[in-house]
Amino acid sequence: MPDLSNPGRWLMLLGLALTFIGSLVWFAERSGMNIGRLPGDFQFSVGSITCIFPLATSILLSLLLTLIINVAVRWLGK
Repeated sequence: MPDLSNPGRWLMLLGLALTFIGSLVWFAERSGMNIGRLPGDFQFSVGSITCIFPLATSILLSLLLTLIINVAVRWLGK
């Protein structure tokens, strides 16, 4: 039987990370930050259909995650 402790740890870390990110987004919304409604986020409505393209939010999150990952990799020494 294969050892599942390593994938189990990764799944637990992934769950904790998602919980942490979700709580950050929730606190940001409660504090009045307009995540998803930045200048550069496009929203189109035609009748009862709405299309949202969060371009600026995607770029901002990409830059933030790149910075966090680079710091983590340098900190771990890889």
